[in-house]
Amino acid sequence: MRLRDRLRRAAHALTAPPVAPAADEPPPPPPVPDDLVPLLRELGSALLSSGQSVMDTEHQLTAVADAYGADQVRVLVLPTGVVLQVETERGPVSDVTGPGSSGALRLHQVGAVDSLVSELVAGDVDLADARSRLRTALATPPRFGPLLVVLGHALLTFAFGLILYPVPEALWLYLAMGAAVGALRLVATRWQTLDAVLPVVAAFLVTWLCVDAVGPWLGGDPLRLLTPALVSFLPGAVLTVAAMELTSNQVVAGGSRMVFGIAQLLLLAFGVVAGVAVSGGFVVAASAPLLGWWSAWVGVLLVAVGHRYFSSPPAHSFWWIVLALYATFAAQQLGATFLPSELAGFVGGLVIAPVSLLIARARTGPPVLVTTLPAFWLLVPGALAFRGLSEIATGESFGAADLVSTALALFSIALGVLVGTSLTRDVRQVSSVVGRRVGLRTGRRAG
Repeated sequence: MRLRDRLRRAAHALTAPPVAPAADEPPPPPPVPDDLVPLLRELGSALLSSGQSVMDTEHQLTAVADAYGADQVRVLVLPTGVVLQVETERGPVSDVTGPGSSGALRLHQVGAVDSLVSELVAGDVDLADARSRLRTALATPPRFGPLLVVLGHALLTFAFGLILYPVPEALWLYLAMGAAVGALRLVATRWQTLDAVLPVVAAFLVTWLCVDAVGPWLGGDPLRLLTPALVSFLPGAVLTVAAMELTSNQVVAGGSRMVFGIAQLLLLAFGVVAGVAVSGGFVVAASAPLLGWWSAWVGVLLVAVGHRYFSSPPAHSFWWIVLALYATFAAQQLGATFLPSELAGFVGGLVIAPVSLLIARARTGPPVLVTTLPAFWLLVPGALAFRGLSEIATGESFGAADLVSTALALFSIALGVLVGTSLTRDVRQVSSVVGRRVGLRTGRRAG
């Protein structure tokens, strides 16, 4: 009987129709290349070192994963690391990465990483070759030697002096302080101890020079004299990105980045306070005569020249950077004519995204970040904050008002960038839809 039952069950199993899988069972994930997760790990590290927001980093990593078959990917991006989980045929594969050990990338490295991401999103690059190209880009030295890098910092200081406080008698001082701070930054790249305290040391030396050694003979405001030489330490881009993240509900990333930027400002303020204490205090002299309105516009051009040598942008990108800087500065100046000075940065931030995207679409245009980062430098949201902290520390009564103005300027720039980016994305989507409809109508008529 048992044998008969077994034969009957076997015959029924052979003749019965196949059982359809349950409707709620998810389909198996598509095959994922073995090199994808390691590439995403290294790419996440490079994107963090580029200094862009966590929203952009998450979007780019997800787009690369989608282009190579990983439609089930989870990405958690923080300013200090990226957590990845990709569903593969063998199950979930997780990985964690942090920012590159070399710190912030130079503009030519940022441009190379951004261009590689664009090619990866299009699916035109072999993953193993992409990892090799990424490592080569991160190991590429600056385009110019040490002397030209120091000269670039001196030109940046001179340029920001023309924009922020164009005292004719102080122009040579801006060049000298810029060269000295540029040399200090160069030494700090080879001396880890100095690198850790470089903002304090630079602020102390510049303050002593402006307050005690040279400032009394020049007249004017010593705090305004020293600011241009320290612009390269001001975390303007960091604070702006932090404000963008906070307004986009990225509370953890925005809060931690904001704390880091404020800590950098406090280090600079500590150096200023120490310099003032050693000098025995300072007195603000009568208002020194300033150069005309044209000095700021000349300064914008010199900012581009300084960035060319100090930040090492990609080749053939100089005039595109000039265009982006002038567009941003002109928009900010236009905003200042009908808005309070604290809100004028909204108009400047509003044009950064569309102008950078239009430049990137040109045949010889550099990637978006190459023109965006110098534009953030030009807006200098951290300059007012640094000045306000220094005034509070040195006993001035109007530092708190400067801090409030800085917060307004910071979030106005961030809001302008967000609105400009969103409007640019909407215009591109509308243009794409209109283009497809026009193409369909043209095809029907031709048929």
